[in-house]
Amino acid sequence: MTQRPGQLHLNAFLMSVGHHEASWRLPESDPFANTSVAHFKNLARIAERGKLDSVFLADSPVLWNNVGRRPAGTLEPTVLLAALAGVTEHIGLIATASTTYNEPFNLARRFASLDHLSGGRAGWNIVTTAGVDAARNFNLDELPAHSDRYARAAEFIDVSLKLWDSWGDDAPLGDKENGVWGDDRKIYPPRHVGRYFKVEGALNVPRSPQGYPLLVQAGSSDDGKELAARYAEAVFTAQQTLEDAQRFYVDLKGRARALGRDPGSIKILPGIVPVIGATEAEAHALDAELDRLIKPEYAKRQLAQTLRVKPEELDLDAELPRDLPSEDQIEGAKSRYTLIVSLARRERLTVRQLIGRLGGGRGHRTFAGAPEQVADAIQHWWEQGAADGFNVMPPVLPSGLEAFVEHVVPILQKRGLFRTEYVGTTLRDNYGLPRPANLNLGRDLVAAAE
Repeated sequence: MTQRPGQLHLNAFLMSVGHHEASWRLPESDPFANTSVAHFKNLARIAERGKLDSVFLADSPVLWNNVGRRPAGTLEPTVLLAALAGVTEHIGLIATASTTYNEPFNLARRFASLDHLSGGRAGWNIVTTAGVDAARNFNLDELPAHSDRYARAAEFIDVSLKLWDSWGDDAPLGDKENGVWGDDRKIYPPRHVGRYFKVEGALNVPRSPQGYPLLVQAGSSDDGKELAARYAEAVFTAQQTLEDAQRFYVDLKGRARALGRDPGSIKILPGIVPVIGATEAEAHALDAELDRLIKPEYAKRQLAQTLRVKPEELDLDAELPRDLPSEDQIEGAKSRYTLIVSLARRERLTVRQLIGRLGGGRGHRTFAGAPEQVADAIQHWWEQGAADGFNVMPPVLPSGLEAFVEHVVPILQKRGLFRTEYVGTTLRDNYGLPRPANLNLGRDLVAAAE
């Protein structure tokens, strides 16, 4: 394998009792862990024991899936991460929040607050939210067009950056002798007027330890990649093959370079669902048992919704229909739609087989094997220029995360591919990224010169 400088970055994607949709049916699983703070505290401690860069919580402003299918209902992620901050010291805390169904001031305040109370460990996974069900929870009859959602997202991020920089780092003085707590000259109201937002005043939270939270993005459509190239510092992506992952990696790094950014300032982390056993046979047995527990009638309805067809149009023992919509006709989750259809066509999977392939990671790469084999798979993609690290998605929690931390991480550490101790104190330190300068610093320098 080709040697590559630097080390891997590893994020733990925490989802109730695991990413496999049938994980809750295993004897070991707590089917009500999705709302258990104790459960998530335990997961965060396990991930930190493994020296992982961060933990990540997905979110959507809509009730996911048919509640008969898997544990449904999730705690608001920034609130949950605030609880996790109190039981961890080093690991990053990344929450998903939508630019379509929030306002910049409230969201910027929430993440600045999380960054303060965690000592600089907050990250924001930026999503535009697909699906008409979410739209109808927010006074809309239809899902806003894909291009409109991304245009709004770009302005949302711009306003958020202005809000996070609306306090100079040296604005708080605490000058007891002169009775001056802060310097009003170091407060910079955004006074933003744009297409989607009007925001006048400064944030009511001082600039946080990281300056602003780590910006993460997860869309892989053209609009998503353009947004990531402009703003993202980490990208969660779904790729099934090494070649697809390499193409995505080169494409996104090239887009960043074209915008004048250092490509190394964006960390690309494909998702991997590692099914780990003491032996390869044991791992495949667990994988088969999980797939056996899938209820195909639920999964078929979900697949039909993703493909924008009626459930009765899908025959479990036949391949996908030939006359599916094109990606251009899809307004939500375009890249995931294309990934699923391409996977089914490329491997000529029946609907039943496709449901099994998607059951573990909803389109993310699933890999079953012994710890050494999982480490080999991770190292191969990293050394072949397909990833800067991985978004680790254990199929079962907590056992899958424990297996990864106790058996795979030590192998990666022994190979010199992953840290043995944390260096620094913030999430940006974990990802090897600098603290951003305040956008208003130039204004201060000009004023000082005058």
